[in-house]
Amino acid sequence: MSLISNLTNPSFWFSLIWTVPALLISITVHEFAHAYVAVKQGDPTPERYGRLSLNPLDHLDPIGTLMLLIFRFGWAKPVPINPLNFTHRKSGIVWTSLAGPISNILLMILSMLLYFVLFRIHWINDGLQTFFIAMIYINLALALFNLLPFPPLDGSRLITILIPQKYSHISDFLERYGFLLLIGSLLVFGNWMAYLIQPIINQLFNWFSMLV
Repeated sequence: MSLISNLTNPSFWFSLIWTVPALLISITVHEFAHAYVAVKQGDPTPERYGRLSLNPLDHLDPIGTLMLLIFRFGWAKPVPINPLNFTHRKSGIVWTSLAGPISNILLMILSMLLYFVLFRIHWINDGLQTFFIAMIYINLALALFNLLPFPPLDGSRLITILIPQKYSHISDFLERYGFLLLIGSLLVFGNWMAYLIQPIINQLFNWFSMLV
């Protein structure tokens, strides 16, 4: 469907109205989790830069947000941290990096649970259904996508600390060219992340439908 067709399609705007709040919640919780864990690990930098916040405007990255709206995966402004402030440097980097994806997994599980509960008691309408499905999809996408080892994603921090020193040239290469590789893969292969995520979501829906 072309962009013009989308803009003149009422269902597109209906979906957008319910998807944007899901997007803002998911991004905000993801970045807040990074900031909160970093501060708990001994680094005051996120709080100093105003990132220990649940205000979406403090975290949005224009390109990353646009990517999320178009491709359903993207990123926010990276939370500034100073690993030298961590009580334990390596574990501090690991837990701070994982905090965002873990928060998205928890949000996805909570959203799926609420979706099925409301569906069972017939308290869900088309708008809420669109909202919860967007929450499930976006949070899973954020969790998986941000674990990729490409700057500015969370996985790039993990690979610098977890990769053996003799392979440091790999992390240096990803630091320099990882973002270009990421964008290039989208241009060449299209929305490849969707093909990865959709089967996972379908399986999760099957599991929850049996449990709830």
